Amino acid sequence: MLEPERHSLGSQGSLPTMNFSQIGETIAMLALTVAQIETSMKEGDKSVNQLTDSFTDLASHSQEIIAEAQKLDENIPHEAEIRQNMLTAAEGLSGKIQQAVIAFQFYDRLSQRLDHASHNLEKIGHLISDSGERYEESAWRKVQNEIKSSYTMEAERIMFEHIMRGHSVAEALEIYHHQFNKNEEEAFDTDDDVEFF
Repeated sequence: MLEPERHSLGSQGSLPTMNFSQIGETIAMLALTVAQIETSMKEGDKSVNQLTDSFTDLASHSQEIIAEAQKLDENIPHEAEIRQNMLTAAEGLSGKIQQAVIAFQFYDRLSQRLDHASHNLEKIGHLISDSGERYEESAWRKVQNEIKSSYTMEAERIMFEHIMRGHSVAEALEIYHHQFNKNEEEAFDTDDDVEFF
């Protein structure tokens, strides 16, 4: 089966009752879900891009405040107090900016995962719509292997394996969250610095 063009999944257009098809309805619902994911991602990206620009400006202004505060003479009592207040405020602002950068990194990871989920739903929809392959186990295994290989996190691969073995979504999510939290704790134990814009 050739790799279909992205976002080409669509309903077969059935007439009410006479030509009802579970396959056609499934494909239509998969296409709708893909469209909803894609529009949500585009709207989210637009908002996050605006926030990123704002926080980039804030980081720049914070550095300007620090530079200006350091010009004040710390030997003059009144200026020393102003200087210290400005530096404290700028450091607080920098801390909040760092927290926002971390949140943006989590959003970026979420966006990538939603993109993968959307793409995977399309692959499944195209497989279902292909009457020559929809009942072929090898075709399903190929799609499953493609989906599994697209995961970048071990927790996602473990969740995939649990679902494929017949576990419930609740069980797979429990395993995923356990593995994800374990990996997050290990990641926070490193001395890696957050990179600013």
